[in-house]
Amino acid sequence: MKLKKEYIILALVMAALVLYLAMHKSNRIHYKLPAVTPVTEKQISKIEIARNGKSVFLHKKDNNWYIGEKEYPAAQDKVTGMLRVLKDFTITALVSQSENYIRYDLTSDKKITVKAWQGKKMVRYFQVGKAAPTFHHTFVLLPDNVNVYHARGDFRRVFDRSLDDLRDMVVLAFENNEIRKIDITVKKTSLLLTQTKIPVVKKDKKSAKTSNKPEMKTVWKNTKGKNVDQAKVDRLLQFLNHMECEKYIYGKKKDEFKNPQYRIVLDGTKKYSLAIFSKTKKEDKSYPGISSKNRDPFMLSDSQVSILKTKIDDIVKKK
Repeated sequence: MKLKKEYIILALVMAALVLYLAMHKSNRIHYKLPAVTPVTEKQISKIEIARNGKSVFLHKKDNNWYIGEKEYPAAQDKVTGMLRVLKDFTITALVSQSENYIRYDLTSDKKITVKAWQGKKMVRYFQVGKAAPTFHHTFVLLPDNVNVYHARGDFRRVFDRSLDDLRDMVVLAFENNEIRKIDITVKKTSLLLTQTKIPVVKKDKKSAKTSNKPEMKTVWKNTKGKNVDQAKVDRLLQFLNHMECEKYIYGKKKDEFKNPQYRIVLDGTKKYSLAIFSKTKKEDKSYPGISSKNRDPFMLSDSQVSILKTKIDDIVKKK
């Protein structure tokens, strides 16, 4: 009878232990994650990125994105990355309830606050910390919530950007095959290149006679009517097309820059121009420039101007 009583007590203790472990495990794993309202990329019309008390605003206008009140054109690929994160924003796990934010880079000096609107309605609001060790998640804070969560994706690098980081740095862009004239001025020396079509001279005279219309080919000629190496002209156009500046010049207007060292005018279905000026100081490592594509003056690097000079010299040089 005594042995039976001991077995009953042991069974009750074991049952209590199993129940405790099950409940303890359940309390650790099962918790309710905050709900995230779905939003599409097309719905988002404004984004704010804030850090250390400074904010950068982006807004959509006529399907294009602009930065701030001065409406600097934004780099579309960078905005696309932000919109993708805002659309796919997903909370995957609770990380901490301790309110100790230092280890997650969620302190006031390190966190990045991101807000997004659909018209006047705010549809996203979160604070970005550092990436998790796996780089597949980011530590985030949500509004009116002291807990630290995992959000799916490494997107701190997407939002850790200044005004200059977000601006469209392309200062000249065109379609290569639309250009028919190239007017190059280096200081006081000018060179005009014109694209024209000439008949192809065939060695086989019989085949040439059978055709009603002569076969034509496109060539570039200078002002003296001499052919210019097609490959060299193509390389110049390829270099100029989608040229990006090093940085923008603030506090100055385009008309303040006079007497360019280099001026290139491309004439096709539209006219495109690029002007490069002398360095402000001899020790500078970049040149001021203006273009028809951009309303603001900018800086081009030493290497860019050096390459441009080489390509122009290649065309000018005689064989």
